[in-house]
Amino acid sequence: MSWFRRRRPDPAPEPVVHLPNPREAAEAFWVGWLDLLPTTSAALGDGEPHRVENQLCDLVAAVHPDLHFSLERGHRAIYALVVSGQEDPRLRPYTDAWIEAAPPEDMIWEYHDSVPPVPDPTEVTVNLAGHRLRLGDFRVVAQVDEAEGVVDVAVYHPELGELGEEARRAMTFLPLDVTLGERLAGERLGRVETAENEPSDTIDLLELRHLVRTLAGADEPPPPGE
Repeated sequence: MSWFRRRRPDPAPEPVVHLPNPREAAEAFWVGWLDLLPTTSAALGDGEPHRVENQLCDLVAAVHPDLHFSLERGHRAIYALVVSGQEDPRLRPYTDAWIEAAPPEDMIWEYHDSVPPVPDPTEVTVNLAGHRLRLGDFRVVAQVDEAEGVVDVAVYHPELGELGEEARRAMTFLPLDVTLGERLAGERLGRVETAENEPSDTIDLLELRHLVRTLAGADEPPPPGE
């Protein structure tokens, strides 16, 4: 689960200098990250990540102001730092340089240049706009476009119709991102729609993951029960 995922909060504390060279910007980020690391670790250990939010916003914005970041529970380490361009090709040189310059992972920190998939999205519950939505209750209609190598999807949850437009859109894409990971979702999902009524012939999120990874040529065992 993320502690926060955002760019600089409004109002911006101070202007930051954005370095146009991706490699130089990445190297400057990691110098600042190492300086801030003891404070960051202490804030997370105390359950108060907001104490370092502004400083981290400054570091990321100095790489490029359109980048997003989050602090997550790690898969291989205790914590994960994610810096993402949300699959914007303009930002790929910056995220590529950022991950190439990253320090080695250890037991405490791992690093990702796109939002990674969670191990089992069906175990995740999202609290949004007064609703608790279990991702395990989401169903998806998936149509494979073999010619384009993508999957068109319609996403359904019984409570999506009760959400406002912005929240409904967010909860249409969030299950896909946490299931596939941001990069695979960007590469292999075509048209994405919200289904107002429960469709027939749906699959769950783990089945969708297997379908998309198989289309992408990833080596993955089938989901349980198949």
